[in-house]
Amino acid sequence: MAWRRRTLWEWATGLLRRSMGARVVAASMLLSTLALVIVLGYMSASVGQNLFETRRDDALVEAVQARGQMQQVFNEAVTENLTSGELDALQDTALGAISDIISSRSTTEYAMLRTEGQSETLLTMNDVQSQAFDADLLSQELRSAVAEGADTPFYQSVRIATTSGGQPGLVVGTTVDVPLTGQYELYLMTSLESTQETLDFMHLTMVLAGLALIALIALISYLVARLVVGPVQVAAESSARIAAGELDVRMPVRGEDEMAKLGSSFNRMADSISRQINELATLSTVQQRFVSDVSHELRTPLTTIRLAGDVLHDRRASFDPVSARTVELLSTQIQRFEQLLADLLELSRFDAGAAQLEIEPTNLVRLAEAEIEAVQPLAAERGSELRLVAPGGHFEAEVDPRRIRRILQNLLGNAIDHGEGKPIAVIVDSSTDAAAIAVRDHGVGMTEIEMSRVFDRFWRADPSRQRRTGGTGLGLSISRDDAALHGGWIDVWSKPGAGTQFRLTLPRAGARAVASPIELEPDDTRPLQLAPPDAVQLAEPELHPDALVDPMIATSSEEVDR
Repeated sequence: MAWRRRTLWEWATGLLRRSMGARVVAASMLLSTLALVIVLGYMSASVGQNLFETRRDDALVEAVQARGQMQQVFNEAVTENLTSGELDALQDTALGAISDIISSRSTTEYAMLRTEGQSETLLTMNDVQSQAFDADLLSQELRSAVAEGADTPFYQSVRIATTSGGQPGLVVGTTVDVPLTGQYELYLMTSLESTQETLDFMHLTMVLAGLALIALIALISYLVARLVVGPVQVAAESSARIAAGELDVRMPVRGEDEMAKLGSSFNRMADSISRQINELATLSTVQQRFVSDVSHELRTPLTTIRLAGDVLHDRRASFDPVSARTVELLSTQIQRFEQLLADLLELSRFDAGAAQLEIEPTNLVRLAEAEIEAVQPLAAERGSELRLVAPGGHFEAEVDPRRIRRILQNLLGNAIDHGEGKPIAVIVDSSTDAAAIAVRDHGVGMTEIEMSRVFDRFWRADPSRQRRTGGTGLGLSISRDDAALHGGWIDVWSKPGAGTQFRLTLPRAGARAVASPIELEPDDTRPLQLAPPDAVQLAEPELHPDALVDPMIATSSEEVDR
């Protein structure tokens, strides 16, 4: 039951969060209910008080009239020579008179009690009361007030006991002077059951009328909310469709009111956005075609320049030192120019959606080992030690090896340039759903702002920093696109002074990668262990417990030179 209440509450709160119309209806019902409670409560109290005061006034008038009639009866019946037998007859006469008086009025019960504290008289009449009158209902304050009030009537609200539990009542008291016997208190009890029934019926009617009014207000609020919120919902749906690419969606416009003005403004905005998007799309197509055409057109003269540069580079030994150095710089810049053209062509393919994968089974450990050997001279020049760590042993993944090599080349080049000559680890691991390659350096690291821009095109953390691997500022951007083309991703962890780790995660064949088998933030408290060189070379290209590698950082160059 608690679960159902919680679910209902969550559903209600969720509906209020999602729907403005529901909030309007709920607010209208809440405020209407509060207003009705105040108004109906005031009306109920006023009517109840008025009914009580009317019945009270009637009871007081009846008590005064009854007292007058009783007093007249006693004055006429009592003589100065009243005997004991005549006193008994007087008492019977009083009893009969009271019965006659009570029967002609709304009073239900009565009592005639001798006032306490009077001096003894020669003749004393016994107390008279009806069978259902309970003298215990009379409070001492009422009896004292009646005894001292002479002809003034006093009243007290009581609860009359009945077989069904009880009913409200009113007791009115006054005094009657019986000649030769003393003062007696006359109490008349009036039932307020009919008044209570009238009040209860009025309450029921007010409650039913209030509920009907609240339901009517809710219906009216719903209809008004639909009139107001409906166009807003249409605008929201139209905005979502435009955001999804349906640029021809427009809002219907009816009339000349505020909603019509909203629809007209929205349609004008949609026309402007559609026109600008089409212009930007056309401009983007023109830019892509321009980059592609320029890149292709530059290939022919660049090839000629490279051939001429190669001839000069091969004969640089016969040149003077200045010319030889110039030829070397020319050859280096021609190579960088060729790389820039290749990157621009690749970016144009990604932008045009023309990039395609050439999938084949690839041993990622062997691939990483080959790339490490390729950049070994550059790493040695910077003093960085390259280490391959393969905790999962050898395994094959369905990837495009050319694109994975390009990603590793970019990551290793960045690690060498920014590794400060410290060891660089390449970690390769896999799970049932994903394979991952991470490149960890212990160099200068990056700040949060630099990490947020590291995959932007043509962006460099430190443009003035001397690089050994060339670089065009497009490598990481292309690497991110290559990873996305495989259905994977590439992310980075870095801290200033603690180094950087890039992690490439790829899905295994027939699986969807959700989590990477390599933690993004490296655990430097637990040292990595390399397998001996022959263990990496002789491992079978399958996942097998015997092929797992024990973690430990290599401490000699022989372990790195594979």
